[in-house]
Amino acid sequence: MNKSELIEATAKAADISKAAAERTLSALIDAVVKTVAKGDAVTLIGFGSFKPAKRAARTGKNPKTGEPLKIAATTVPKFTAGASFKAAVAGKKAAKKK
Repeated sequence: MNKSELIEATAKAADISKAAAERTLSALIDAVVKTVAKGDAVTLIGFGSFKPAKRAARTGKNPKTGEPLKIAATTVPKFTAGASFKAAVAGKKAAKKK
């Protein structure tokens, strides 16, 4: 599913126009990107969490020449799926908390 298909599905499910669904999806994505870029996490209960993760400096190799090269440390976005999302993908019902 690409972005336009997601917008269409969202508009149909929420009974709103495609333009409104596109604005909503864009606003959601912008909010998540800005928050994670700032260094904070975004948690959507049942769906998952977006957070920044530090990647240490390391030595790689040039695939063309085979020579070693240094790869600088960086911060990358990380997504961790929530329990309900994992269960849905696995085809199981989410376990209820006691």
